[in-house]
Amino acid sequence: MRLSAETVPPASVGRPAYDRRRQAAGIVHIGIGAFHRAHQAVYTDDAMGAGDRDWGIVGVSLRSGAVAAQLNPQGGLYTVATRSVAGSSLRVIGAVQRVLVASEDAQAVIDAIAAPTTHIVSFTVTEKGYLRAADGSLDLAAAKGASSLYRFVGAALAARHAAGLPGLTLLSCDNLANNGAVLRRLMREYLASEQGELVDWFEAQCRCPATMIDRIVPATTETDRAVIEGELGVRDEGAVVTEGFSQWVIENDFAGPRPCWEAVGAEMVSDVAPYETAKLRMLNGAHSALAYIGLGKRHKFVHQAIADPAIRPVIERLMRDEAAPTIDAAPGQDLAAYADALLDRFANPALHHRLIQIAMDGSQKIPQRWVETLAWHQERGARCPSIEAAVDAWIAFLRGGAHPIDDPLADRLRAAVAGPDAMRALFGDRGVLASEWRPD
Repeated sequence: MRLSAETVPPASVGRPAYDRRRQAAGIVHIGIGAFHRAHQAVYTDDAMGAGDRDWGIVGVSLRSGAVAAQLNPQGGLYTVATRSVAGSSLRVIGAVQRVLVASEDAQAVIDAIAAPTTHIVSFTVTEKGYLRAADGSLDLAAAKGASSLYRFVGAALAARHAAGLPGLTLLSCDNLANNGAVLRRLMREYLASEQGELVDWFEAQCRCPATMIDRIVPATTETDRAVIEGELGVRDEGAVVTEGFSQWVIENDFAGPRPCWEAVGAEMVSDVAPYETAKLRMLNGAHSALAYIGLGKRHKFVHQAIADPAIRPVIERLMRDEAAPTIDAAPGQDLAAYADALLDRFANPALHHRLIQIAMDGSQKIPQRWVETLAWHQERGARCPSIEAAVDAWIAFLRGGAHPIDDPLADRLRAAVAGPDAMRALFGDRGVLASEWRPD
């Protein structure tokens, strides 16, 4: 028996504190994977539970129908299992109303974004989903493709403009430095190329706030689903597993109405940059280092790698001595305490966060996670032994063949590391990831 509105578990399990049937959809979310369901959708569920109305979520998968097959038969309902050494708690989330698959019904996606009730389009499409060329500009050929977010948003903005509807807030929730400004620039490049008449309207009517998102959400396994089924008494194909910690920092710059996310734990600020930089360079930088160094030592999960006495000091030094000094902290932002908390979170044995999951798409992650820190120290005549060790581990990972290289630049990376000077082939003047940092 599947989870549904008719089979919601007993009162011991948390459930939506509002009438789902009376909520219109105010958000379209593109990239409705496990992270969104454990993070932004939970905040939105909380906001509606606190009295906000009409912020239901229409989820969009650009290619795969897997999430639609999980959630649509359940009326959008799914379970969040929060796990720690102290135990597990379950909660059913009702914010998601339905899931569309863009590859199967493109017009339905455009119509959902263009609907008068929609005010926010949010994104968790990973770094590679923004379709940037090597110089950071929009890869226009890719952006015109069938699975491009720009294609759907652009068509929907044109429909809204034609109907006399207001613009939208486009809310990037991905690990990109200055993600709001990046999304705005790329969207403008697409419109200038394909729908030039919309550029001025877009600039005047739409907003792209910066955000910082933080919660560890491993991929759900069949074992996870079986355990949750035993606790719920019904089968939940869309269940997600996460930690107790959650943070969402949002630039308060919206085109129109928004949920009162700040009333349920989100932080609305004028400048996201210090939080975003700390997360990218400390948490994400440490995660990538753990992935490549840990896999090289045959560990499988984050908690195993951080428990290794040969690895933990490298990660601590990366966060405290290499990344933290590069961050211009906001008032009250305690980077030492942040590092302490991260080490505790990484060590959580109840979360089976696979290192190979973190190792995906290294070419899209490493510039903002490691290279910016390396360049900052190089300008000051200093080095970063921990990050340099992580770079060496990444090169060994690319060369090793023990694991598949799941990366949009996989062929170029393999060619770069096959030669005698892999470091320069990756990071030199004409390297795959050429940057301000220059390897010795």
